[in-house]
Amino acid sequence: MKTGSCLCGGVTFELSGDLRPSVACHCVQCRKTSGHYVSATQVGPDQLKITKDATLAWFQSTPEAKRGFCNTCGSSLFWKHEADNGAISVMSGTIDGATGIETSKHIFTAFKGDYYNIADNVPQSEN
Repeated sequence: MKTGSCLCGGVTFELSGDLRPSVACHCVQCRKTSGHYVSATQVGPDQLKITKDATLAWFQSTPEAKRGFCNTCGSSLFWKHEADNGAISVMSGTIDGATGIETSKHIFTAFKGDYYNIADNVPQSEN
């Protein structure tokens, strides 16, 4: 069992079971919501238990996907695509302590910011 939260503690959660390796997304929406790129693991709906949701808000960022964030501190927490059978992406940086996962790939690299380089040997996809 792993725990996580937003910066102010208004949203807390527990994750059970194995976590998918983290995927780094460089798309414009992820950069806008985080201020950089995001890296997220993914769990099934039965693996995520939100234990405190006092400040949790959802933004429908596309017709198919929504983003969960704290409406007090602004932490980007979750991403959910309607077609993923309830799977939810959890921003890896919101997990408390060691995650035990590694980044497996970079996606949407064609949209990455010009102010940084991807300098690891992890596979990349332009979209």
